[in-house]
Amino acid sequence: MAIDRLIWGVKQSFRAYVEGSGGTIATTDGAGRADDGTFVFQAADDSDLAIGADGVLSGVGRFRGQVAFKAHGGMLSVTLTDPWIEATADGVVLSVAETATRRTAIAKLDAAALAGDERAELPAVITLDGMMIVGDHYPPGTPLDPVRLEG
Repeated sequence: MAIDRLIWGVKQSFRAYVEGSGGTIATTDGAGRADDGTFVFQAADDSDLAIGADGVLSGVGRFRGQVAFKAHGGMLSVTLTDPWIEATADGVVLSVAETATRRTAIAKLDAAALAGDERAELPAVITLDGMMIVGDHYPPGTPLDPVRLEG
């Protein structure tokens, strides 16, 4: 199955905190927001992520869009841009663009969860770099919202 969309909520409690404190969550550059509060990113033209019949991921999922969380007069400001899913030496990771030439892995994904299951949902935990991006709110290994992949 070729993957056309990545759907991810980051962390429900983080979204609730930002919006509950009077902050905002904005989507731009192709990202959108689903009725359940998660974020929808469309695959970029050069994305070739697929899930084989055996449940194995292949290729690199390049998705486009940006989600910006802002609260407390800008004291909390987190922007996640153009997420990618790819296999690395550390396993399957979700990364975001920090600059035009630098990407940072913010979550490790459990791709084994796909084996023998037709659901394209991968459990996710935050990385050390991810902790730094979201403002030191969650220690490494903290579960995040699962990442859904749709064809």
